[in-house]
Amino acid sequence: MKLVYGVSDKPSWGKTLVFALQQLLAIMAATIVVPVIVNGAVGSELSQSGALFGAGVGTLVYLLFTKFRSPVFLGSSFAFLGSMMAAFAGAASMAVGYLGLIIGAVFAGLVYVVIALLVKKFGVGWINKLMPAVVIGPTVAIIGLSLAGNAVGDVLTGSFIGEANNATVYVGLTCGLVTLFTTIACSVYGKKMVKMIPFIIGIGAGYALAAIFTAISYAGDSPEFLALRIIDFGKFNTDWSKWYPDFTFIKAFTGDLSGFNGTYIVTLIAAYVPVAFVVFAEHIADHKNLSSIIEHDLLEEPGLHRTLLGDGIGSMAGAFFGGACNTTYGESIGCVAISGNASVRTIFTTAIMAIVLSFILPFSILLSTIPSCVMGGVCIALYGFIAVSGLKMIKEVDLGDNRNLFVVSVILICGVGGMAISFGGNNEVTLTAVATALILGILTNLLVHRGDKKEEAQPAEKTEE
Repeated sequence: MKLVYGVSDKPSWGKTLVFALQQLLAIMAATIVVPVIVNGAVGSELSQSGALFGAGVGTLVYLLFTKFRSPVFLGSSFAFLGSMMAAFAGAASMAVGYLGLIIGAVFAGLVYVVIALLVKKFGVGWINKLMPAVVIGPTVAIIGLSLAGNAVGDVLTGSFIGEANNATVYVGLTCGLVTLFTTIACSVYGKKMVKMIPFIIGIGAGYALAAIFTAISYAGDSPEFLALRIIDFGKFNTDWSKWYPDFTFIKAFTGDLSGFNGTYIVTLIAAYVPVAFVVFAEHIADHKNLSSIIEHDLLEEPGLHRTLLGDGIGSMAGAFFGGACNTTYGESIGCVAISGNASVRTIFTTAIMAIVLSFILPFSILLSTIPSCVMGGVCIALYGFIAVSGLKMIKEVDLGDNRNLFVVSVILICGVGGMAISFGGNNEVTLTAVATALILGILTNLLVHRGDKKEEAQPAEKTEE
């Protein structure tokens, strides 16, 4: 899609607020679900509002380091879920665990800082040679395809109460498809502003239908009625006096830290540092994808060293407030691609909006009531655009050459097949399917092109006259 607003363009503030809300809706669910998963696994009390605040601050840090030239929002990273759980598992107390989240993020961020310094010294030429279009294209496609199961699973999630059955699936599917088709219709047939905010309208339509189903569900308590209860309005029954985010650093420094020692620090290094190298590979893929969308190589300008510093320092800031390391979000990139709005002003406003709204409890709760099936409908489009963006990168690659064909085949099959690899015993480290596919793709590309320079250097054979 042709961009309506470029990176440096400045839409009016009225439009920018609407565009920013759309970005926030796109990244909201994934950002706040990370603390929920960790809380459920280790019994911690990480704040969803704190995660939203940390994502906003992390994005502002990223924008500063990239000189406001890279239009992407940073949210809570799923790659560090195992690391966060290990931080609590190895802690002597909950307070130590919260402090461990902050220290672990510092170690992960330092990995990015070191790599950034190396890139600053030696340039990005080696990265372009190591990861040409034939490698990075299918890897970006895998980022979208690997999330397909999440989107479809969300669409098929219906009532939050009672046992799952065909009725709950059908109701969720109906809400998800209404969201999806409304988004598509607005993007394809909409005029001007409507064409640029398809997600807001789509989510609004899906939410309205889900609210109607939920209202009908209160007519009875039979399984048939309970199957229609899509929105959990009970979330509004909360402690309204707790209007402010419960920041991670407050939980850490107001508790018992006597168990914090050198052994625990080694645990954090083992849990966080290897994952940082994995996420580095996905960082490259995300920025290559965004570069293709805005038709400007972000690895050259503002430079990979700046995007890495922004991501790394932004992760430290995000964990300080919300506990989770941050990372560039594919949902944000997909939103840029579909809406045609790459204005950094929008991303900046989204970050400020995330920070402000983390203190406005009613709005935070309202956003948290958006049902999974509705967000799943939007994500079908978002994740699909990511996948297609990757495939577009290889349109100029000669797939008639078996060397290229092997590289693309290895990446696609290993990625779609979910070849995730775990190692490390107690402090388990997981190479995600995307990272594994990328590594195998790089190795395959090096193998099939081994000796290319040598062959080119040999003089042509003389022919007899």
